Parts: sequence; C-alpha cells; structure tokens
Amino acid sequence: MNKPTAREGATPLRGRNIKTIVNAGLARRHAAERRFRWYGLIAISLGLAFVVLMFANIIGKGSPAFWQTYIRVPISFDAAALDPEGKRDPQALASADYAALVRAGLRQMFPAVEGRLPLRALSALTSSDAAYELQRRVQDNPGLIGTQQEVWLLASAAVDTFVKGNIDRSLPEAERPLKDSQIEWIDQLRAAGKIERQFNAVLFRNGDSREPEQAGIRGALMGSFFTLVVTFLLSFPIGVATAVYLEEFAPKNRWTDIIEVNINNLAAVPSIVFGLLGLAVFINFFGLPRSAPLVGGLVLSLMTLPVIIIAGRAALTSVPPSIREAALGMGASKLQMVGHHVLPLAMPGMLTGSIIGMARALGESAPLLMIGMVAFIVDVPKNFLDPSTVLPVQIYLWSDLPERAFVERTSAAIMVLLAFMILMNGLAILLRKRFERRW
Repeated sequence: MNKPTAREGATPLRGRNIKTIVNAGLARRHAAERRFRWYGLIAISLGLAFVVLMFANIIGKGSPAFWQTYIRVPISFDAAALDPEGKRDPQALASADYAALVRAGLRQMFPAVEGRLPLRALSALTSSDAAYELQRRVQDNPGLIGTQQEVWLLASAAVDTFVKGNIDRSLPEAERPLKDSQIEWIDQLRAAGKIERQFNAVLFRNGDSREPEQAGIRGALMGSFFTLVVTFLLSFPIGVATAVYLEEFAPKNRWTDIIEVNINNLAAVPSIVFGLLGLAVFINFFGLPRSAPLVGGLVLSLMTLPVIIIAGRAALTSVPPSIREAALGMGASKLQMVGHHVLPLAMPGMLTGSIIGMARALGESAPLLMIGMVAFIVDVPKNFLDPSTVLPVQIYLWSDLPERAFVERTSAAIMVLLAFMILMNGLAILLRKRFERRW
C-alpha cells in the first residue's frame, strides 16, 4: 500500500484550520454587530431621555401659566361716580374712576381694614387691569350702571404665584412679596370660595406687558403670522422658479456651477448674517420701518430661499426621466413638459421643503434682533408695517425678566412655539405621504 504524501496528509488539517479561522471571524463580526446595535440603542435612548426631560421641564413650568387666579369682588356701579349727568356719554364712561370701584368692593369684603398702608396692601390683591376690566364691561353694557354685581377680577402676580404654591409662606415677611396680612386675606377668600383659578384667556388676548398677570402672546403671534406670510409669498415662488430653471433649463457651464455652489453655501450661512444684511439694505438703504413684519419677512425670505431651492431641485430630480421623455415624445414643448408633467409631480416635495424652511424661519430670532424686532411692543400689530415682535423674540425678552410669573409665561410661550413647529413639520410629512408617487 502506498503511503500518503505530505501534501495529501496536510489537506484535511488545512481545511480544518480554514474553517476554524472563518468561524472565529464570523463570531467576531457577529459580536461587533451586536455591540454596534447596542451602541445605537443606547444613543437613541439617551437622545429620547434628554428630549423627554426637556419637554417635561418645559411643560412642568409652563402649564400653570394657562391658569390664572381671579378674585370675586362685589362691585357697585354707582351712577353718581360713573355717569353723573346720566347721558351715557362714551367719553365720560371711559374717563370714570373705576379703580375706586375696585377699592370700594375690596373694603366691602374686609370692612375691618383701616389705615392708608393696610388699604394699599388690600388693593394690591387685584391687578391694575381690574379697573380696565370694569371699564370694558360698562362700555360694552351701559345697563350695568346703577346695579350691584359680583365680578371676577384678575388677581395680582404675587397673589397668583402664592395660590399656585410658588411662594413659601413660612419665610419671613421681608423675604416674600406678600405681607402676613395679605396671606391672611387670601386664606379668608379661599374659605369663602371667592378666589379660584380660571383659564388664562389673557395669555392669548393681550400683547406684552410689564405686569406678568397682564402679559400675553397675541402681539407676538400676530407678528409671527404677518412675518411668515411675507416670507412665504416671497420665498416660495422665487425658490420654485429658481429650482425649475437651474434643474430643467439652465445650461451646464461654469456660471451655473458657481450659482449652485453659492446657493449651497448660503444654506449654511449663520442666520445673524442675514439680519446684518437686512439692516444694511432694507432699513439703512431703502428706509423701510424698523420692527415691521415686512422687513422681518424680507430677511427671513433671504434665509429660507436656499433651503427651498435645494429641496425643489431634489424633488425635480426624483421625477423619473421617462416622464420627460414620454411628454416630449408626444410632441410637448419643454415648457409644457415641465409645467404639465414634471412640476405637478415634484410639487409635494417642494411643498415639504418649503414648510420645513418656514418652520425654521418661525423659530429664528437672531436675524430679527438685528432689525429691531426686539422692542417692547404693547399693541397688537394690525398690518405688515406696524411695529411688532415675533414669538421667539418674545420668549427671549421674557426669559430675561426676574419675576417668577414670567418664568411660567416663558415656558408657556415655548410650548406654543413648539406646538406650531410640530404642526408644520407634521403637515410636511402628511403632504409627502399624501401626494407621494412611486414609480
């Protein structure tokens, strides 16, 4: 019998070695994949944990701002004080001393209070807006004159903060904004059912104010609305037209390459640079009014245009070439091919990019600070040229104020801003899913 050669004897051993090496390599690869999967899960979990923590913090601080403390005060609408001539003249009704009616009602509730300082402390339980509330009621319904009514009046910020449990009553009197006597009156009002928390309509009805209980976001909401209208009306048609030209009609040469590179670079430029550009061009050169939504919309249009152009070009690129070839093969001109076939199919993607760009514009504050929209604006803007501010700038202004009640309103305004941004991003996803075409 012939003995196996060295080569023949080594073959099974070499096969076993290769199999062992392959199995070991597979085990290492599988272990690496498992580690990578765990790294991803840990990263996602950390990200979600921080997001949940952030939202919990904002909601925890902001939700009390949607409720405000009111005091039920007996008000005697004395005709001799409000309308002594009995003519129901609107000017006379507007100039009457309604604060005296509030003071008289509070004294009626606490007849034992005497002295100038105690009476002043008693009057401080209600907001200065209480007199204006009575004025609005009498102007809307002059029939109240000569009657006795119990009216829910807005409490002061200190009372509201105390009722919400944010003032420690065990602190010394000098270290809290309420006196011992005021806390005793609040306890009596609670026991009598004459103080309660109601939905804070003031937050959505008023503009900004130095008094926390009277401050609202309506002015900022209207300013954001006017600004976004200008931004959309300018950036969307210009951005779509630019995307269509660059993708469908522009020749591929050095100049179009330069334009494309600059558009991509503009998308990464810090937003404050656009604010400086708007300050130099729209305000200093063209003389447009500062703090106006028109100027804010122009500035945000410059910032949003690159995003819309890039998204529009991507949407046009996603349309299959067969659509273009079929339209041209049927005798359509290039303009008809783009307008009747390509653009309708790419429009959902363009709208999605535009909405995302508008959501980014809604959350911007740096460029608007440069054009004066950081001013303290009390009146609610009524048109595109009225002085106004926007919601992110309003949040910035309130966050710098020391009163505890403004902390709640800052977080509440952040909640409203996040709600609008989530709504806009959700609308973009809905449009993409609704009109998405698959080829």
